[in-house]
Amino acid sequence: MGRVIERRRVVRLRDSLSSVRPDSLAAEEPLEIRVGGQPLTVTMRTPGHDFDLVAGFLVAEGLLHSGEQLAALRYCAGTDETGANTYNVVDASIRGLVKLPVSLHRNLITSSACGICGRDTVEAVRTRSRWDVAADPLSVEPDVLYALPDRLRAAQKAFDSTGGLHAAGLFDGDGELLCVREDVGRHNAVDKVVGWALREGRLPLAGHLLMVSGRASFELTQKAAMAGLPVLAAVSAPSGLAVDLATELGLTLVGFLRGRSANLYAGAHRITGVPAF
Repeated sequence: MGRVIERRRVVRLRDSLSSVRPDSLAAEEPLEIRVGGQPLTVTMRTPGHDFDLVAGFLVAEGLLHSGEQLAALRYCAGTDETGANTYNVVDASIRGLVKLPVSLHRNLITSSACGICGRDTVEAVRTRSRWDVAADPLSVEPDVLYALPDRLRAAQKAFDSTGGLHAAGLFDGDGELLCVREDVGRHNAVDKVVGWALREGRLPLAGHLLMVSGRASFELTQKAAMAGLPVLAAVSAPSGLAVDLATELGLTLVGFLRGRSANLYAGAHRITGVPAF
């Protein structure tokens, strides 16, 4: 798994005994994102699927909505103390884009916990989707919904070694897993999935479901909407702002999806046999 996993020595305590042993940790490194040579942001991420991450990030920012717009993605200057390329700088070329909009200016590093940190104003946090998620006719059987967490967990290869990575999985309406990505940042994992879909020519993701291993925040709900996803499901809780946004957009938001139980916070009408509220 290359740079996804790092090895460290740890002292392990068990009852009154201690021992020194190797441990596997999730890697975390900065990735500078440039557009047409112009610096946009730096995000902390787990290396791997970097082009998917950048493409998905640009979808969430409203700069991309189809693969045809993306002219090229390339690693560029960025070296360590030995002069070797760190592969920590990616430049995206977007057809027809000469200069970045002022609204996208960021003045902070984006951490692995926050995908919208550094925006200049509160208003700049909200990005409008070109897709009408509310009109999506997807209908999901409860059994399909209940199966998602186990299918996502079974595909988390790096998590098995580290226990320290979030995951996002894209499923079709029948619950078949199409793409899974892992990262120290839950928002990065989602960007990697959306970026994969864009590069595969699959946007908008009408009729699909997104499953995340953590909580459902405002930013993840917004990223789902920007990709045209009608359903976002999470194993943990949503935030109040995420529920408000999902309700406004007509997106189905599922939380505490564990075993054969779930809470439907918005868009309950898409789950077969569940009355709307």
